[in-house]
Amino acid sequence: MNARRFSGRTSREVLQKVKNAFGPDAMIVANNAVADGVEVLALPAQALDAAISAASAAAPVMPALPAASALPRLAPAVAAPPSAGGDLQGREILEEIQRMRGLLQAELAALSVNDLRRRNPVATALLGDLMAAGFSPSTARALTLKLPSGESEEVARRRVIAAVEQKLPIAPADEMIERGGVYALVGPTGVGKTTTVAKLAARAVVRHGAASVALLTTDSFRIAGQDQLRIYAGILGVPVHTVKDGAALARALAEFGERRLVLIDTMGLSQRDRQVADQTALLAAGPQVQRLLLLNATASGATLDEVISAYVSPGHPGCIITKVDEAASVAPALDACLRHDLMLHYVTNGQRVPEDVHLPNRSYLLHRALRSPADPGLRPHAEDLPLLVAARQPALGERHA
Repeated sequence: MNARRFSGRTSREVLQKVKNAFGPDAMIVANNAVADGVEVLALPAQALDAAISAASAAAPVMPALPAASALPRLAPAVAAPPSAGGDLQGREILEEIQRMRGLLQAELAALSVNDLRRRNPVATALLGDLMAAGFSPSTARALTLKLPSGESEEVARRRVIAAVEQKLPIAPADEMIERGGVYALVGPTGVGKTTTVAKLAARAVVRHGAASVALLTTDSFRIAGQDQLRIYAGILGVPVHTVKDGAALARALAEFGERRLVLIDTMGLSQRDRQVADQTALLAAGPQVQRLLLLNATASGATLDEVISAYVSPGHPGCIITKVDEAASVAPALDACLRHDLMLHYVTNGQRVPEDVHLPNRSYLLHRALRSPADPGLRPHAEDLPLLVAARQPALGERHA
């Protein structure tokens, strides 16, 4: 199958040799540490394509596997659906290729971290610090792999902080209050949507007056939630309407068309609830509606990824981080913003209206995010890093599909 061995002093050098010989779509089959560096066994993309074609011909009822992606990242495995008429051998070949892709992802990640440990101990220590703080392995690795060797930990840390500050997408100050528009706050139950609607409404009333704001709610199930919103609306002197379907939403938006800012409180739904799609369809009845996703700062990175996958769609990349006061670290939420390119508008840190809503401050958020965990046992050991970094997560700046 035209497999060739390549060797070099570092993994980066070897991967470059593979790319020069076989192109960016080459596949790494195996790697080994040798006396003078690293050795890998690689296949050209054509060899993989031939194997896929042979497997697909043997099992024509199964979908074709996606082409291999460029080094060093690999395309995710695609599970083949069961088929009574499919050829067993063809299925086994496809499954083996899929398993190989997963193993290669882990191998390459472990290889790069082992190389980092050897050539830049300071960067390796920062990698552990970032993961202990709550940043994902992919983000931590992207921030540390290219740090220059020979620098002090203080200088390297400043470089990492500057990189995060530069990449973290933050909206212009009070953009939604100043520009106006129609915004629906969406997210799971208990994330703080109703209270945040009230905080933003109060902020707008102070700035532009009660006549500039209107409130809507699509939550026709929680009586307490409606009552809470109506109490806030009464205090602020702004109207509030309940809308149950797309037609009612369109009528309400037409009625409040002259208002500078219309805020929509939505029903809290688990990211796994099928009604999320119904809610999205309801909000789509108002083409001018922009959605802001509320991210719970106390949630884990895996949970936040599920929430983003369920609620975020192209053209609606805005978010608000809530419950900052309850979180041990805001790193998972910031990491989610970085990896999914979510524009951060506000952070909230309590129940007071309107005091507990703030413009995001990069320096403060990074200070909170990079604090060491209280329990030293939560910090990964250097020998654990290759396994932890090998976990498959979206790369920094990659939008969730």
